[in-house]
Amino acid sequence: MTNERGPDRRRPYSSIVVDGVDQAPSRAMLRAVGFTDADFSKPQVGIASTWNMVTPCNMHIDALAEAAAMGADEAGAKSVLFNTITVSDGISMGTPGMRYSLVSREVIADSIETVVGAQGFDGFVAIGGCDKNMPACAMAIARLDRPSVFVYGGTIQPGGPDKLDIISVFEAVGGHAAGRVSDLELKNVETTAIPGPGSCSGMYTANTMASAIEALGLSLPNSSAQEAVSEHKRNDSYNAGAAVMNLIERGIKPSDILSTEAFENAITVAIALEGSTNAVLHLLAIAHEANVSLELDDFTRIGARVPVLADMRPAGKYSMSELIAIGGIQPLMKRLLDAKLLHGDCLTVTGRTMAENLAEVEDYPDGQQIIRPFDNPIKPDSHLVVLYGNLAPDGAVAKITGHEGSRFTGTARVFHGEEAAMKAILDGLIKAGDVVVVRYEGPQGGPGMREMLSPTSAINGQGLSQDVALITDGRFSGGSHGFLIGHITPEAFVGGPLAFVEDGDQITVDAETREINLLVDDATLASRRKGWTPPEPYATRGALAKYAHLVSSASTGAITTPP
Repeated sequence: MTNERGPDRRRPYSSIVVDGVDQAPSRAMLRAVGFTDADFSKPQVGIASTWNMVTPCNMHIDALAEAAAMGADEAGAKSVLFNTITVSDGISMGTPGMRYSLVSREVIADSIETVVGAQGFDGFVAIGGCDKNMPACAMAIARLDRPSVFVYGGTIQPGGPDKLDIISVFEAVGGHAAGRVSDLELKNVETTAIPGPGSCSGMYTANTMASAIEALGLSLPNSSAQEAVSEHKRNDSYNAGAAVMNLIERGIKPSDILSTEAFENAITVAIALEGSTNAVLHLLAIAHEANVSLELDDFTRIGARVPVLADMRPAGKYSMSELIAIGGIQPLMKRLLDAKLLHGDCLTVTGRTMAENLAEVEDYPDGQQIIRPFDNPIKPDSHLVVLYGNLAPDGAVAKITGHEGSRFTGTARVFHGEEAAMKAILDGLIKAGDVVVVRYEGPQGGPGMREMLSPTSAINGQGLSQDVALITDGRFSGGSHGFLIGHITPEAFVGGPLAFVEDGDQITVDAETREINLLVDDATLASRRKGWTPPEPYATRGALAKYAHLVSSASTGAITTPP
């Protein structure tokens, strides 16, 4: 992003706003919000907070923002705290409101850019605690290219002695529909699964993206592996404010950090942790903002040599709190570095390289079961599988962990939208051998590319996760597991092949050959295409309509800024 720069090296942006006789009106306004004479000669550091009471993921971030502001001030800057929005995936899941989830990523990135750019901040801290505001913060950091640090709001503590979380609730709904969970049991799960502040506790999208952003070099070491309610997280926030001032002093910008190799590090860590498919979508978007060339096939290239090592929920056993207790992701990154799977010479927001940050990190304690050794991985290569075929000429993304097998052939059960699919699942109409097809849920068609956590959890709750596949041009929560293929492109709304699938068609998914095919001949497909008309758009005004008009394909990150 281009800006005029003032003469002060430490204050290239704020000096334009507050220096000189002509800027007396600006200083007058700033005095009213707490600036003193001395503050006008200090670098200004914005503190972008995603605090609100919409969701437990972000309800505590006001205190973290205050700590970050204190850290910046005590390091010699003048902090200015501001807020941006957040919406809750967990609350809106399965409803029309979920259409706004991915849209909010763009709104948040745009709003941070707008405030930082308009106010002339010389650097900033961005604090995120939920699925979309985290990549949004990273996108804004890349786009603005000013000294900045990302702080993860931290993970929630497990719910009760059974270590429940939000996915437990979604799956209990499916179990209740199948008669396997009583009314009382469902109520007990509902009332104990979310004990307080923080992001969902497994290796779902929030913890995946926190780990990936740390591996990019945009967070301080171990920021991704701290509980939301902890002194560690408060200290992390304080230190981030001070770290921005260090970056300002040294002239280190995100463009010095966000190299191709840094994105390869982020992909490597996301794979080793068995992270969410949303990492593909978000890393593509962040790379776009950083002017780094990153494509779907890079995930396949890197995934061929990186094993899955973390036995984390949803497919595995353990929560983020349990990983934190044995050292977080830093020892894993040290192991990956020693195995020459990470680029150690990448610069980070500490001002040091990745290798320097990891030099003194101790390994995990003996006997821990969460992170596997390289000679006994959960999967020898990536669980994030990019598929192509006549159903996805431009690609699709599957999360194949090995628990569900590597090949599935079944009979299509086609649904126009998530609600229709969910009703059929809860009514017991989906049987072993079915491929549930949920279409018109892509970036344009949804619009907003809703996550299919409700239907996938209902399938799992009914005990069908090994016997039913679900494919969609929408996407999946990091909490989803099973034989799931999303991000199918081109999407159905723009005439992608998914639009022409009919009930009874046979569909084959092969993770070994990385193919997804509709077993219908070309002549039949051509005939169906000829008779197809697109559905009416869901929204014709407002944010959803604007997003649908601007958004790109999921295969390029569902971005809304020009290529």
